[in-house]
Amino acid sequence: RPRPDRPRHNRPPAGGSHSLMPEELQHPELTGMTRQQLSDLINTLIPGLEESREQARHAARGAPRRVARGTGRKPSLTPADQILVTILYLRKHSLQELLGQLFNTTAMTISRAVKDVRPLLEAHGIHIPASTARFRTPDDITRFLDPDNPKIKSAC
Repeated sequence: RPRPDRPRHNRPPAGGSHSLMPEELQHPELTGMTRQQLSDLINTLIPGLEESREQARHAARGAPRRVARGTGRKPSLTPADQILVTILYLRKHSLQELLGQLFNTTAMTISRAVKDVRPLLEAHGIHIPASTARFRTPDDITRFLDPDNPKIKSAC
């Protein structure tokens, strides 16, 4: 049974096959950057992402917050996940539906994350180049990342 404090995408997919872990989705072959570059980018963008989320919520409420941060419904994607999913989406590896499946959320949530993160990337002058690898299923990604099967990389 999953712990409630555990991120949703760490749970095995319902009726799914292999579950990709966050470390696998951060692979340089998928993100187009080293793990350190990705970590630095996430650390750079998170404050701006949280600030823009707070501004949007303030505008929606029409008033300052009345309860402490951290109360209420938890978002299905952490800020770091929102940045990662946006990078994967901008790399054009797959459709939002597959990303939603990988992160155990909906395509609409993926779309919202991309809409929120893309302006921050642009503001920092960061361009995410598209990849030539395309995936339809989580198993396609698993095979792509398999070090014993390098020929799949050119076949995707």
